Amino acid sequence: MGERRGMTVLSILLVLCSLVMLWKPVWVWNAVESWKSEDGAEPSDLYIWSVRFGGVMCFLAGCGGIVAGML
Repeated sequence: MGERRGMTVLSILLVLCSLVMLWKPVWVWNAVESWKSEDGAEPSDLYIWSVRFGGVMCFLAGCGGIVAGML
């Protein structure tokens, strides 16, 4: 039972992180990538698209983990 609960908690955290990636990709850029930029102004459109795509994949994985924890 403890392993299921742990997996469910991690899956919920993954879903929450994915929602941030989907709705606020600039926050992710500021936290992770902004120091690498020479001008530090803003992320590129490709970066925003890739973070949102990663957010969708993380959301699906998190939902799958939640469902697997319920079975």
